[in-house]
Amino acid sequence: MSACVPTRAADSTRPRRIHEPHSPPPTPPRRFRIAGADLSASIAVFLIALPLSLGIALATGAPLQAGLVAAAVGGLVAGRLGGSPLQVSGPAAGLTVVTADLIHRYGWRTTCAITVLAGAAQLGLGCLRVARTALAVSPAIVHGMLAGIGVTIAVAQLHIVLGGTPQSSVLDNLRALPNQLAHVHPAAVSMSVLTLTLLFAWPRIPGRIGQLLRKIPAALVAVAGATVTASLAGLILPKVDLPSWSSHALAGLPEGPVLGIAAAVLAVTLVCSVQSLLGAVAVDKLVAKRPDLQTRVTRSDLDRELLGQGAANMVSGALGGLPVAGVAVRSSANVQAGAVSRNSTMVHGVFVVVAALLMVPILELIPLASLAALVMAVGIQMVSLHHIRTVTRHREVLVYAVTTLGVVVLGVLQGVALGVSVAVGVALNRLARTRITHEEKEGVHYVRVRGQLTFLAVPRLSRALHLIPQGADAVVELDGSFMDHAAYESLHDWRNAHFAGGGAVELTGRAGTRIAEPASSAHCRCRPWTPWRNHHCETSASPQSVPSGDRPGESVGPDGRSGHQLARGISAFQRNTAPLVRDELARLAREGQRPSQLFLTCADSRLVTSMITSSGPGDLFVVRNVGNLVPLPGKESGDDSVAAAIEYAVDVLKVRSITVCGHSGCGAMQALLTSEPGGAPTPLKRWLRHGQPSLERMAAKDRPWARLAGRAPADAVEQLCLTNVVQQLEHLRAHESVARALREGVLELHGMYFHVGEAQAYLLADGEGDELFDHVGAAEDMRHPA
Repeated sequence: MSACVPTRAADSTRPRRIHEPHSPPPTPPRRFRIAGADLSASIAVFLIALPLSLGIALATGAPLQAGLVAAAVGGLVAGRLGGSPLQVSGPAAGLTVVTADLIHRYGWRTTCAITVLAGAAQLGLGCLRVARTALAVSPAIVHGMLAGIGVTIAVAQLHIVLGGTPQSSVLDNLRALPNQLAHVHPAAVSMSVLTLTLLFAWPRIPGRIGQLLRKIPAALVAVAGATVTASLAGLILPKVDLPSWSSHALAGLPEGPVLGIAAAVLAVTLVCSVQSLLGAVAVDKLVAKRPDLQTRVTRSDLDRELLGQGAANMVSGALGGLPVAGVAVRSSANVQAGAVSRNSTMVHGVFVVVAALLMVPILELIPLASLAALVMAVGIQMVSLHHIRTVTRHREVLVYAVTTLGVVVLGVLQGVALGVSVAVGVALNRLARTRITHEEKEGVHYVRVRGQLTFLAVPRLSRALHLIPQGADAVVELDGSFMDHAAYESLHDWRNAHFAGGGAVELTGRAGTRIAEPASSAHCRCRPWTPWRNHHCETSASPQSVPSGDRPGESVGPDGRSGHQLARGISAFQRNTAPLVRDELARLAREGQRPSQLFLTCADSRLVTSMITSSGPGDLFVVRNVGNLVPLPGKESGDDSVAAAIEYAVDVLKVRSITVCGHSGCGAMQALLTSEPGGAPTPLKRWLRHGQPSLERMAAKDRPWARLAGRAPADAVEQLCLTNVVQQLEHLRAHESVARALREGVLELHGMYFHVGEAQAYLLADGEGDELFDHVGAAEDMRHPA
């Protein structure tokens, strides 16, 4: 044992080693991991992208491999470098017309060179950080451009569907259509009809089986069904032809007039950039509807997205691929399939590469007529009825129609330029065209101004104002959003002169809302945000400056509050507020009440409806009760007050919307949640039974829980408050007057939640099955259920 232990002498003869402090172990290299959700989403996107890429290549007249190259580059390059993590890029239908025209004019190799130059231009724009300016383009122009491209695609592909060959322009295709209809190819038509039938019928298969089958993309099912049918039936018709990759044409030096090449580069840059940036914004909206993604997926960096698209176009063009842009169909499929990162986009690109190298024999069995039918359906869907209704509602249908016709007849760049010109003309016309009328009713003179009030309208405004006799009562209604300095000076000089002559003038805005200037506060130091609890105006010269209870004859409650608080408040109203609102209330007394909406909310004293809705007298028809409940018809047990108010508001007052507003910390919901069965049937318990469906809805396993701006409710009470708003909206629809107005399209229903502690209002958004309350103003695309 002793031999194993060193002695002190031996120890002293050895040199002492100095140990350095231990350094942390090297960090192991991070392993590339793909989440299961990304892998499954990439497969879904790949199955959609494969047939569409071939179909778009066919529609442009490019080599079919070019579509696969663009899909692979879009997934790998744009997916890795782009600023929108979940957007999927590739050959897009919106680029079909531009690319087909370039191939027809300059040939394929020069078109590839133009794609490279367009990518370089996108890189330059990304470095200049001007991506946000692309969003300034009028939506009517963008939708019109897409509609024109869709019409062009559909008309051209119709010839291939019928077994023929498309012409170079829409007009030529239309002229050749009668002759094509006279020489229909039965095999091509049958495969096209089968493709379209499967494409539109597949998503509509009902039942549990249909729910499972719909996980397979309809585009893949349509093309695969036509391919299998054509092979089994032995039909003789043109099919996909993929030459050897060794003979694939790459980009060459651009050949053609310099101005023509520059215009072509500008067109490709414009269409690619606008479509990609708008697609990135749309993907952000889709992500916002998935709260589980909001903390994992960042919002799109539009400048980086432009850089990524530019790099992808340079690589795609150099490798002989089609131009690349963000594709809405694939991007929405990527989000809906559950993707959580950009890995899904990149892996889908890898799958495209594998298919292009290993699946050529299978791809060459696909009938061209099937691909043409698929692309034709995409083109038809680009003419969106929703977009047409939107531009009509915003009075921009002329811009939309001109852009669409311009793209169809002249081309994309020319059509867009024409649409921009018309949009500018419409804007100038709205700015310059102002309608000014004068009329007298019951001794009151009304001057109504419709439109923007600029210096151009000052002479007509002056003529109308001078028709009002001196000393008469006048109302000037300004229904516009802009007034320049010249018009302001003219109007206010006349008003001051009319006041001096003993007349009365009331300025109102749209829908009769009074326009008032801030009154002098010399007589009162109360400001709008003075703490509300038992406050009163305090001035040095006012008796109100004396503390409560110090004035003779005034009683004080046990908590120090004055027993005459209500009387003091009325007195303060008569002295300070009534002079400011007397004219407005007199007008309301003359005209009667014409509220625009019914506001049904809780009786809670902290809920100030006029404050949280920025409304004034006559704007809201307010109904309050404990718990903002809407009893179902026939369930009131003798209390018809809520139903009567609803019927009166809808049938008599003709309100255009009904809002059910709940709030945080609702005592009624707390009582409902903690109530024990049995006991004496007090009036409160009898009333709260109308909230039982809300409790059942919250407890149901098959219903989604309401969410607050993407977050879970803080507790069960808040969950019940949110659920109760949704449930009471359903109760509203059961009332006959409401159901009839909804069917006629003259009424909208809205859900609202006010968080008292945060002073934050939330509106119920249409979350496609999820009950989501969004911050008011937090998202521009927030939709409300009708």
